Amino acid sequence: MRLGVAMPAALSALAGGTVAWYSHTAGVTPNAFGWVLVAALLGMGWRPRIGIWLLVGAWVFIGVQKEWGSRLPAGLGGEDIAVEATVLTAQPVGSATRLLLSVDKCQSALIIRGQRPSCSALGKVRITAYSDALFEPGEQWQMTLRLRPPSGFANPDTFNYEQWLWREGIHATGYLRQEPAPVRLSPADPTLRQLALDFLARKPLDARTKRWLAALTLGDSEQLTQDDWSLLNATGTTHLVVISGLHVGLVASFVLMLAKLGARFTTPTHWRMSTWPWWLAALACVGYATLAGMAPPAMRAMVMTLVGLWVLSGRHAPGPWQGWWLALALVLLFDPLALWRPGMWLSFIAVAWLIIIWQGRSRPQGIKGWCWALVRSQLLLAPLMAAAVLVAFGRVAPAAPLINLVAVPWVSSVMVPTALLGWLLSPIPLAGEAVWWLFEQALSVFNLLLTLAVQHWPLWEPDRPLAYPLALALLLLSLCWGLPAVPPGLRLTATALVVALSWWPLSSSLPPHTLSVSVHDVGQGQLIELRSENYRLLYDTGPRFRSGFMPLEALWSPGQKFDQVIVSHADNDHAGGIGALLADHQVKQWLAPAGEALPVPSSNCQRGQHWERDGVSYRILWPPAGSNDFSANDRSCVLEVSVGEQRLLITGDVGTEVERRFLREVDLPVSVLVAGHHGSGTSSGIQFVRHASPEHVVFSAGRGNPFHHPVDSVVRRFRQQGSCLWSTAHDGALRFRLNAAQPIQIETMRPVPGRRNQC
Repeated sequence: MRLGVAMPAALSALAGGTVAWYSHTAGVTPNAFGWVLVAALLGMGWRPRIGIWLLVGAWVFIGVQKEWGSRLPAGLGGEDIAVEATVLTAQPVGSATRLLLSVDKCQSALIIRGQRPSCSALGKVRITAYSDALFEPGEQWQMTLRLRPPSGFANPDTFNYEQWLWREGIHATGYLRQEPAPVRLSPADPTLRQLALDFLARKPLDARTKRWLAALTLGDSEQLTQDDWSLLNATGTTHLVVISGLHVGLVASFVLMLAKLGARFTTPTHWRMSTWPWWLAALACVGYATLAGMAPPAMRAMVMTLVGLWVLSGRHAPGPWQGWWLALALVLLFDPLALWRPGMWLSFIAVAWLIIIWQGRSRPQGIKGWCWALVRSQLLLAPLMAAAVLVAFGRVAPAAPLINLVAVPWVSSVMVPTALLGWLLSPIPLAGEAVWWLFEQALSVFNLLLTLAVQHWPLWEPDRPLAYPLALALLLLSLCWGLPAVPPGLRLTATALVVALSWWPLSSSLPPHTLSVSVHDVGQGQLIELRSENYRLLYDTGPRFRSGFMPLEALWSPGQKFDQVIVSHADNDHAGGIGALLADHQVKQWLAPAGEALPVPSSNCQRGQHWERDGVSYRILWPPAGSNDFSANDRSCVLEVSVGEQRLLITGDVGTEVERRFLREVDLPVSVLVAGHHGSGTSSGIQFVRHASPEHVVFSAGRGNPFHHPVDSVVRRFRQQGSCLWSTAHDGALRFRLNAAQPIQIETMRPVPGRRNQC
């Protein structure tokens, strides 16, 4: 590739990926785009540069389209599929094991008979194995899987799991079937990386030291615990752990320094003209990235380091910006899905900004010069990266600028060198362990520094209305201080703007006599949040899965405060998230039916209770006092909420018989009904549906749930009453407001065109 086409080629790659994303909904296939390949080849004969641009764009387009085509067909969701697969990773999760598999062959009786679409294109799948079998990376297994197309919960301002599956190239998720039992077809072929991990596991080192060595030197960041990641996220130092340009660049720089020293002694007269030290550094760069598993961050760092070595060599080398565009084009060619990885954009934004702030400046000289260069780079980089992280993840680590001033040189000059030196000396008895002991002490200092920083400057997640203005202010601050010839007054103004926004007291976005309701998407369970101006209530807490994961964990940052939590009853799909509330949040009062075994003291909810907050009235319609003769479902707390003439009714899991008992106590009209028992046929009886005749009905159910909630008979009853039907399984989280002065408008996380008009 000629350097003159580096930038157009990168833009073509970006355009190819973007067009592929948007054309997926239009039904464009790689075969249809084959004509562009033909045009690219013809164009190369006419205008080589234009042909190269078209070829690059077509390559990325087809790569992205291929990923779409590899996803599990919807017709195979929930069906048993027999596969032969190779284990890529095996991670213990509680009593289960989470496996990432590369599917070599898949089949199903329904596929063979032509009753279901083929799964021949299926590539990577992520499953949970509740099995006693031991899985090791590299092994090939025959197993039966229950899969579903990649999907995730759709809740506002939360981690997008479905998007993460997409950018990681995972084509289906599910679990391992116990019957028939999985069969190991072949053992794992030994790889250098796995041998290194096994060697490290046998060393008499502290568990924390082992997992950090594995993450820093071998790219196995999955060994880090959730506490490790929380500490890194809260201090803005995650980039120091993932195999990145820092680690690959250090290896390449160290090898280049030794090679140049060797060239100086072997060819003292013309050692500066020797090219082999640069080639050796490039080889070390590729070798280290391969040892680290060539995961996307390592591959990206390798490409950027190789281009950087070329730029610094000065031999027919591109300029910094040409190298930047060339690296971007190569990364997208090797990994088209990198276009959707925030880490790639953070890396390239950081490098671009470093080029801008150092372009035209002389190289630092001496220790004092390099120290000042490091301080200047970190201070000018910090606000820009804070703005990027705020837009991408909705959070800011206030301590990041100061912490990185210390952490970056500490990790790059002490921790990583001692970690790598320990590997080099590991064949010598006790030598490697002695160096790793030094690494352990350095890690302790690093961990103490981060812990103290979090205690004084915890992770901050600003309210959404403030996030984008603050990000723009941080960007302005970075530009004012990083670009030359900016008036001092403008720099001080940008600084004052960031400080003012950081301390800006946002008033409640809810006016008086208004209730905001969020029916969160938590799968086959229920969690409803009700907020007014000065009051916050949860009805149910969502489920807890067999792996131990609770969807409530992903909804809010720690430290939330709730005035009341009503647990309708103790079933897992309603009370499973209590543990997450106890661990991370504060609750003033718990309400639950008498006789329900909950892991927290609670007051009884019973018929006749009522209260009012911020002009919103709350009333418990069921259960009556002394209702221990009823089943757990029929003891559910039934809550009615009123704002003027608008009403919300939540019936828990009560059955049709109980519905008839409190039917006459329901105030009409019912604006929104959260249907009982997720839309099960045991609830929403004909008499209740006709009497309530709700304007809107919400089913809180899981996508592709095995109970087929909501069932057809219940759906038909509500449709006959003219109700507008919504389901978290298809619409994602649902949000609406009760306000006497405004009609109810339902907002969804998965909007369907024209749906609002139909309702």
